[in-house]
Formats: sequence, C-alpha cells, structure tokens
Amino acid sequence: MVELALRGAAFDKRLVSRTYDGLRIEPLYGRAAAAKPVIGSTPGAPWTLIQRVDHPDPTKANTQVLDDLVNGATGLSLLFAGAPAARGYGVVADKVDALERTFSDVKLDLISLRIETAPFAGRPVATLVAGLVQKKNFDAAALVIDFGLDPVGDMARTGRAPLSWQELSARAGGTAKDLRTKGFGNARFLRADGRPVHEAGGSEAQELAFVLAAGVAYLRLLEAADFALDEARQRISFLLAADADEFMTIAKFRALRKLWARVEETCGLSPNPPYVAAETAWRMMTRRDPYVNMLRLTIAIAAAGLGGADSITALPYTTALGLPDAFARRTARNSQLILLEESNLAKVADPAAGSGAIENLTHKLCAAAWMLFQEIEAAGGAWPALERGLVQSKVGAVRAERQMAVARRKDALTGTSDFPDLNETTPPVLDVARIETSKEAPAVVTAQPLPHTRLAEPFEHLRDASDRMLANTGARPRVFLANLGKLSEFTARATFAKNFYEAGGIEALSNDGFKDLAAMVAAFKASGAKLACLCSVDAVYAQQTVGAAKALVSAGATVHLAGRPGETETKWREAGVKSFIYVGCDVLSTLQAAHDSLGIK
Repeated sequence: MVELALRGAAFDKRLVSRTYDGLRIEPLYGRAAAAKPVIGSTPGAPWTLIQRVDHPDPTKANTQVLDDLVNGATGLSLLFAGAPAARGYGVVADKVDALERTFSDVKLDLISLRIETAPFAGRPVATLVAGLVQKKNFDAAALVIDFGLDPVGDMARTGRAPLSWQELSARAGGTAKDLRTKGFGNARFLRADGRPVHEAGGSEAQELAFVLAAGVAYLRLLEAADFALDEARQRISFLLAADADEFMTIAKFRALRKLWARVEETCGLSPNPPYVAAETAWRMMTRRDPYVNMLRLTIAIAAAGLGGADSITALPYTTALGLPDAFARRTARNSQLILLEESNLAKVADPAAGSGAIENLTHKLCAAAWMLFQEIEAAGGAWPALERGLVQSKVGAVRAERQMAVARRKDALTGTSDFPDLNETTPPVLDVARIETSKEAPAVVTAQPLPHTRLAEPFEHLRDASDRMLANTGARPRVFLANLGKLSEFTARATFAKNFYEAGGIEALSNDGFKDLAAMVAAFKASGAKLACLCSVDAVYAQQTVGAAKALVSAGATVHLAGRPGETETKWREAGVKSFIYVGCDVLSTLQAAHDSLGIK
C-alpha cells in the first residue's frame, strides 16, 4: 500500500527523516514490548515547579517570589546579576542583607532552591548563601539547595578562565568540602549543565555527551577532595534544555539516566537515579509573535515531564523581550500547574516506556552520545576538550546546519519565519534596565566560547530594520504582487509570497488581478513599491512572464517570481527576473538581498 501511494518515489526520501545527529527516524515503529521503565524519580510524584528570581531589586524580587510560592511554585531559581541565564538581569546581592531582603518571609526549608551565578563566581556566592542560612537560623541539613558550581560550563560559555583547571577544580572541591562542613547534607554542589551546548545550536547527542563529560570531571574533582564516590554522585546535578521537539526531548531526558547509570557501573557503583533538572530552551524563544512561545513552552514542559525531569523551569513567554511582568510569570507557572494538576502528567513513571519510537530514539541517542563522550575523554576530559576546541568545532558544524535549515524554513518558526503578522502588538515587559556587566578579568586559560543564540534572530533583525523604516518614513518596505491570470490561478502563490516577504518585514501589496498588462504596470507605479513579484501558475508563466517582467523593469521595478524557474530560468532572467522564491529556497538570503536592493539599513 505504501509503495503504491509513493508512485515510485524513494521510500527513504519521502518517509524517513534524520536528526541533527544523523539518527534515522522511521515513519512507523512496532511496540517495544520488552522495554523496562528508565530508573527515575518516585513514581507518581510531581516534578518540582521552579520559578525564576531575576529582578535586580531584592525587594521587588521578593514580591515576585512570594506571589510565585503562594500560587503554586515549589522551587526557585535564584539568578544573580551576571549569570548567563539571567539575560542581562538577575538579583543584585553581594551582601547577606540584600539576599535576606530577597527571601524575606520565605521558608527555605519548605522549597527547593537552585542557584545561578556569574561565571566562576560560585565560591563567593556559596559563602553568601551559607551566611544567609546561618543568619536566618535554618537547619542547613534540611535545605534542598543546588549550589550549581560549574567551572566546565563557565569555560564553555565564556572561553576564558581565571585559573588553570587544576587550580579551579581544587578550589571547587574545597568549596564543596566547606559546604559539607557547614552541614548542607542534602545539597548538590556541582552542576553538569547542557544549556551552553544547546544554546550554541548543538545536537541532542552533543548536549548529552557534554553533560556526561562534565559529570565525570566533577566525580573526579570530588573524589580528589576526599568525597567517597557514593557520596560524590549525590552531590552532582544535571540540567538539560527542553525544546519544542517533543519526542527528541523525551528521548534525551530518558537517555541521560541510562548513560549516567552506565558511568556509575564503570565506577563500580550500583546505579542510583541522578537529579535531572529541565529548563525550557532559550534558542527556541522569539521576540516576534511571542504568544506562540506559550505553545512552544507547553510542548517543552510536557516533554521534560514525560521524560522524567525532577524539576522544570519555564522561561516566561516574553523573556526574549526583556524582564517579564506578572502576567508572563503567571503563565509560565500555570502552564506547569495545568499539566501537573489537570493533565496529571506526573502520575505515571516513564510513560514513554515501551513506545517503539521513543525507545528507538533513546537507544540511538545513548549510542551516539557515548561515542562523543569517549572522544571527549580521549582528549583528556571536558576541560582539555574545550581548550582544544573539540566541543566547539562539533557544535559549530551542527549550528551551521541548523541555521541553514531555519534560513530555508525547513525548521519553521511560527510567527517569525512563517505566518508573520506585521501589525502585531508587542506584549509589555517590566521597565527595568539591563545590568551593565563588569569588564572581563585577565584570563589564564582561553578558548573559543560557545555562542548563546536564538534561532529567530536573523529574521528578527530584518523585521527590526523594517520597523525603523516605518518609524522614520511612515511606511514599511513594500513588494507589489504582480498577479497574473485568474484569481484561482494566482492565489496560492500570492499567499505564499505574502508570507515569504513579510517574514522579512516587507509589506506585500496584493490585489485581485488585472485585465491587462497596462493596468498591472499602472497599479505598480501607484503602489510606491520598488519591488514586484510575479505570481501565478506555471501555465500562465509560460505565456506571460517575459512580457510582464520587461514591462515592470521598464517601470522601475526589481522583479522576483514565485516558483521554481526550471528550464526557463535563463529566458526569464534575460527578461528581467532577478530572483525566484519557492519552497526550500534560502529565504533569509533572498530577503536580505531584497533589503539591500531597497536600500534598507
């Protein structure tokens, strides 16, 4: 039946796709009846709902914290100013008093707390938090705190380190010993964070390999600091990004638990479930049509929850625009509450177990990530691999492939690269200035930093340029849709062209067609546009393209055509057609060229 429906087309080309790791995704899978659930958190227990604490003013941050905790949050992510995840904000607190104002009336012994600091600032911040615990007379052993020391992640993000790995690892080990001495019996001291790789455009296997290598580096670090391996593994947490690729996200979280169990076995330990946190992905967030972010966030939260995350942090849907307001924070919180309390996603342990597709993806991810992990280990471990550029080069290759897929709209960004709305209203954010970061300190070790990117940024730059032109001149750049033939003949490609150009901020001026060529040229001149796009079906193109293109060029137009040129490309280019737009073309470069031809800065 499938072969009949394909009508001779290749099965692999039409029905099989591949991930950025080259993993094959089949159209159908049988049931994996013999599969067992991945060892994870307590069955039926809800994940911890984490809310971000990132307002620079400690008093205002406290107001947000109390509102979050009263309305369903069970954990907090404290982002200090300078933390990469704070995106230019973060609590300004370098004294215990400021931190005390941030957590005024907060029962730290009833919630989970995750700490995020500026790069290589983990030690002074840990001392600060320990000072707060002592001042408030909390029982340190009763607190669930993730101190988040992550020198490997800091190096990956910044490409700079103030000390050698030997010195940094000894200092981190000393900090861990000091915290243990102060009674933080349930705390996690080090964090293997996959976000630097994910934000740099890396693949799932690359993110897994990176956190695996960082986790092993931290096991060695703690062992050198006189921690028994059985305790050392309990002092390490993992953090992965969750994005809108639902099945791959589920498989990624499941794969991490399997991979870490393998590491524990090679260390002579019986596997014990690691603590795995999730944060919705920065790279999938958009500034344009940001309400669509709510849909992306919902998919990402559901995928992380189904994949077995112990805690989830949802970025508010306006995070890419600025510091989120109360409504954006509320939707981030309530998206999780609905999935937990109404959809009951956490009631079943590893609900994806036995699914042929998820089990297959999980297995393939484990194999691919383990091979990359072995490469990192062969290079000397996570830190030497960063110094040598091994991680950066592999991530960079995938990033380039991913960016091309976005440019060609193979990876669609709804509301940005697809279905844009030039008349959209921008939701509000808090009127708070971003914090100026201090100058970089001298570095002892340098490497190529991993960039932190959002996939939508290139299209957003074009839209920004259009907005500036509108503000300065009262009009956006325009494209005149030169519709040929009958309404039924040009509507499909005219609709495609409108969507295409407006993704770059170029307003499409459409119409119901024209009775003759003279009427079309007159309408073009009256439109004030400098760019025109011919739209119709191939049969009409064959008869009218040459004449229409020549007439529009004579009228001063730069002419494009909606459709693939095929064998007629030379003929049509000679008539004046400068570019062709079609499904699969490089949308971004075509739009940038259009901006250039229109003189848009």
